[in-house]
Amino acid sequence: MEPVTDLFARYEVGPVWDEMFLESGAARQVASDLHATLRSLSSQDLEDRCAERDRSFRDRGVTFSLAGEERPFPLDPVPRLVSAQEWSVIERGVAQRVRALEAFLADIYGRGQVFADRVVPRRVVATARHFHRAAAGIAPANGVRIHVAGIDLVRDEKGEFRVLEDNVRIPSGVSYVMENRRTMGRIFPELFASHRVRPVADYPAQLLSALEAASPRGRSGAPRVVVLTPGVHNSAYFEHTFLARQMGVELVEGRDLVCRDNVLFMLTTAGEERVDVVYRRVDDDFLDPVQFRSNSILGCAGLVNAARAGNVTIANAVGNGVADDKLVYTYVPALIEYYLGEQPVLPNVATYRLEEPDTLAEVLERIDQLVLKPVDGSGGYGLVIGPHATDEELVTLAAAVKASPRSWIAQEVVGLSTVPTKVGGNLEPRHVDLRPFAVNDGRTVWVVPGGLTRVALPKGSLVVNSSQGGGSKDTWVLADPQSEAPEPATSAPEPILSHSSHPFDAGPQVGPGASNGQEQQQQQARTC
Repeated sequence: MEPVTDLFARYEVGPVWDEMFLESGAARQVASDLHATLRSLSSQDLEDRCAERDRSFRDRGVTFSLAGEERPFPLDPVPRLVSAQEWSVIERGVAQRVRALEAFLADIYGRGQVFADRVVPRRVVATARHFHRAAAGIAPANGVRIHVAGIDLVRDEKGEFRVLEDNVRIPSGVSYVMENRRTMGRIFPELFASHRVRPVADYPAQLLSALEAASPRGRSGAPRVVVLTPGVHNSAYFEHTFLARQMGVELVEGRDLVCRDNVLFMLTTAGEERVDVVYRRVDDDFLDPVQFRSNSILGCAGLVNAARAGNVTIANAVGNGVADDKLVYTYVPALIEYYLGEQPVLPNVATYRLEEPDTLAEVLERIDQLVLKPVDGSGGYGLVIGPHATDEELVTLAAAVKASPRSWIAQEVVGLSTVPTKVGGNLEPRHVDLRPFAVNDGRTVWVVPGGLTRVALPKGSLVVNSSQGGGSKDTWVLADPQSEAPEPATSAPEPILSHSSHPFDAGPQVGPGASNGQEQQQQQARTC
């Protein structure tokens, strides 16, 4: 057997916060057991476990679409550890942020008091790409607009978690959190024996409970919940099918739904069935051809009016995307103080608003030192990291920023923390972020103990997005010794028993969409 120390032979602790090693090279206390286990492995042993990982993903069809090609979701075999104390801060901070954004969305689509009190300028919201006047006046049954949130966090050079951006429109990636855990249980059962890992398999039950709580007819009416997908061409289609199956609800496309007299029905082989809650994975622009894109076949005509009439709940709500706008993001600390009377638990990354002339001039002078982001971007598209950009790219960027300052924000470069990651036959440090997922049922905001850790695979890269070729890690939140039991090594999420039939029991009554529908599905494809 080759020397076990070879796995860390090329590991160099850099100037950023490394989550396994101290600057001295000694393992941090939280990672000491993991470090010891990894040192006991040979390169071949790790390769064998990765082969088992790949077989597991292929057998279960756990895929992600990248550049039009379906491939197994990239899971690094080394888990990321988060201590119970660290998670307590993250949990409180994420829940606080969701509550503040919930209040903000209710306000801007209602009375607009936040404008009258000059906390946020009205023009910031009015010019946001995903602010929709069609959402004004829609009052959700239990007051919830953000049923699911994904708050992206990074860990800076001092080890402090900071919020990078908010995702309260259609956050994706939670299915990979659960599938990653199940696969890790197969390839590293001994690690679960030596670590008390909090489980993540409760997510589908929590999500279903929150969706049923949002039913206009209340829980007593056996609410009918469906998952609305744009179809198989969507990059997150695996997640749509996974969540529908785990919750025991129907997976539908727009052709399976019809609105009549402001009531939504699902077409089944047994006839029409009323729908109470639509967990939509379709963007606003494609959701209702009456209100948005008239040529869309991905949604259902009349859906928004049915929601306005109080006969169906759309989760997440129409118009939530204004809270994802990166210019609005700069106001969230103030919104937390305004609506909750609290100080932010999780700070923002230092960010500059370019509409202010003095700030714009300063940013243009330092454009090669900053990160520039389009305010309505996602998936890492359009992002420019100044220190890594060419002179030509910076000139083009400066012209774009000058032409439309409202369309951009600037942020200081954050030296994202690093975690040991398999590179060839060795472990090397790679930068990571973290997307915790929160579920809001109107009474509490529950944060799944873990989240999706995304890892930038190229050396030195800070772009972790899956759509840009990034990978993932299983995120282990370690429990306190006297809390819940550790995650079983062979844990696997099982379908939830509910009143709903199996997702595939009811077949659609309309034939496959035309080719222009496929084009829309591709255009609307979401990324993690």
